[in-house]
Amino acid sequence: MNLVKAALHFALPKLKIEESDRFLFFGPHPDDIEIGAGATAAKLAAMGKTVRFVIVTDGRFGSETTEPEKLAGIRKAEALESARLLGVDDVVFLSFSDGGFYDADELYRAMVAEVSAFRPDIIFAPDPCVTSEFHKDHLNVGRAAGSIACFAPYRGIMNEMGLHPSPVKAVAFFMTAKPDAFVRTGKYFRVQMKALSCHKSQFDEGNVIFTYLRLRSLNYGFRKLSLHAEAFRLLSQTELHCLPERGK
Repeated sequence: MNLVKAALHFALPKLKIEESDRFLFFGPHPDDIEIGAGATAAKLAAMGKTVRFVIVTDGRFGSETTEPEKLAGIRKAEALESARLLGVDDVVFLSFSDGGFYDADELYRAMVAEVSAFRPDIIFAPDPCVTSEFHKDHLNVGRAAGSIACFAPYRGIMNEMGLHPSPVKAVAFFMTAKPDAFVRTGKYFRVQMKALSCHKSQFDEGNVIFTYLRLRSLNYGFRKLSLHAEAFRLLSQTELHCLPERGK
């Protein structure tokens, strides 16, 4: 650890995710929140926190055998059932087309409007800085979420978009290669698996994703002296620009 990074580590103590009250989860597709942060969402909901899911695209191209319009409807129903099992009843569908067939600025504006309306403490989204991630929807949603987290508290910027500022404290990136914040999930891992099973149009019970998530959860749990855990790259307001050491 270099001197600058060490100084930042002590000068900018990490927020504890579970100590906040309002959480907004952005999922590029109808199953991504469950994969990236489903156990955490279930735990926060069970703690009585205020949780909202925002599903950005409709997932219409997630099957080679089902017609896109039909699949979009199926995946919406699956997402609602899955969220209910996680204890989340507040689900918003922005209904942009899967596959990046939208204007990125329109996507950004729709997402920032949700942040302005909900006023979350922490925003969750996929990490757009993973070198092995090339899905356009994941990259667009992650980048937009980071930018929104940075600008949301600024009244002048938000007013320019006709919106109210939002006191966002941090963005928590899931599906990350550089985790630095962990949530012990324990029994909520089973809830996550049950919720993910709702996405029958995408996964059968033998799908490798279930094995992957089990191994990931156990690995992070071992690091935090827990049976199961989820991990995030957590950036506070202060860390969202001008501090490149926080990205290492």
